Amino acid sequence: QVRLEESGGGMVQAGGSLRLSCAASGGTFGFAPVGWFRQAPGKEREFVAAIPWSGLLYYIDSVKGRFTISRDNAKNTVWLQMNSLRPEDTAVYYCAAYPPYYSGSYYNTNRVTSWGQGTQVTVSS
Repeated sequence: QVRLEESGGGMVQAGGSLRLSCAASGGTFGFAPVGWFRQAPGKEREFVAAIPWSGLLYYIDSVKGRFTISRDNAKNTVWLQMNSLRPEDTAVYYCAAYPPYYSGSYYNTNRVTSWGQGTQVTVSS
C-alpha cells in the first residue's frame, strides 16, 4: 500500500498563499485519483479537491477559483496551490489516494485507500 506524506502547511495571513505537497512512497499513484481533504477542530473531515489520472478536476464550491490541484505522475507528487486564503480555510489538510481507475464519488471518505498524516494550515485574519 502506498504511503503518503504531506508538506507545505504553515501559518499565513488572510489573502496569502500556501502550496501543499503530497509525495507517495512505497509505490506509485499510478492510475489512482488523488484528493485533498481537510478537517477543522470540531468538524468532520471534508473533501476539498481531487485529480484523476487524467480528466476533469474536482473542487468544492468554497475553494473554486482559489485552489488548484495538480499532479506529476513521474514524480509521484500531487500539489494543492492555495491562494486568497481565508480564516475559514484553517484546518488540517490530508492527502488521500483512491483505488486505481476509481470513478465514483470523491466526497466519500470510505473509498479512500491511503491517507497521509496531515499538515496544519492556519490562516489568521
